[in-house]
Amino acid sequence: MQERKKIISTIIKVLIGLGSFFIIYLRLKSDLTPEKIDLLADLILSSKGVLCFSICLFLIPINWGIESYKWQLITAPVENISFKTANHSVYSGICLGNLAPGRATEFLAKIIFFKIENRPKITALHFINGMFQLCMTYLFGLTALVLQLQEFKDGHLWLAYTTSAIAILVFGVFIFSLIKVDLILNFITKKINKQQVLENFKYSFTAKKLIQLFGLSLIRYLVFSFQFVLLLYLFNPSNFNFSIFTGIALYYLVITTIPMISVLEGPIRAAIALIVFRDSGISDSAIALSSVLIWLINIIVPSIYGYSILLKQNFDFKLFGKK
Repeated sequence: MQERKKIISTIIKVLIGLGSFFIIYLRLKSDLTPEKIDLLADLILSSKGVLCFSICLFLIPINWGIESYKWQLITAPVENISFKTANHSVYSGICLGNLAPGRATEFLAKIIFFKIENRPKITALHFINGMFQLCMTYLFGLTALVLQLQEFKDGHLWLAYTTSAIAILVFGVFIFSLIKVDLILNFITKKINKQQVLENFKYSFTAKKLIQLFGLSLIRYLVFSFQFVLLLYLFNPSNFNFSIFTGIALYYLVITTIPMISVLEGPIRAAIALIVFRDSGISDSAIALSSVLIWLINIIVPSIYGYSILLKQNFDFKLFGKK
């Protein structure tokens, strides 16, 4: 029986790897045309390119390290884990998240680093934790939207209105989640573990914890936005102006609102980038290539590391349940 589970676990790991990297291949095949590869090669070989790419790569562990610390912080009342375990949980989630629209499968990898009886609560906290970062993205994005609403004219105004409506809805859900976190955690736990008699679990967001989580979300937002700034500057330094910063905020606002289908994520991101940056003076090729590179740097590189972590994990065939 144990041997059979080991074989199935190995098959699951192989399928995760094949699925994730096939999706990556499909996107890169459509996005990295020979013309764009030549442009990228020229930039990489330049001294400015080496510096910008080095800084972007250096910021990867900082970006996801901040997220790991947030994850450790928000899950601590349920189960204390080390920063290393939180880090492994986050990177594994990045890898598995490639398999579904909106990265819906991310939590499945993250929860396997916790005790089985705590996983229902950890699952709920995964989505609440994501809303901290989402709300920070919306705050910057909606501010940029007010400043540059004209960017969405000529048939794209519906995108601005739809994004704003969804952002307001998310803020409402987020506030409810913070106020009623006990109710949510206990409801989900009892729904999943129907056979168990469970006591109500007490969890609350203190003022200190809220300040920490919002503060870390702000720093992380600035980190991955700075990476994008570097790439856009690298491709077109002569047209670098204030509209670049508002364009980045708008870009992240829209892509976090629209659920991404992994295979189509590249064209969708590129199309959004072309809309929000179209009056910036930066060429379409540079914009499209920058959006691909930021995805490669912040999702694909961490996914490779996350997959190496998943290979060492033993998969539970019962994600939720008793001890």
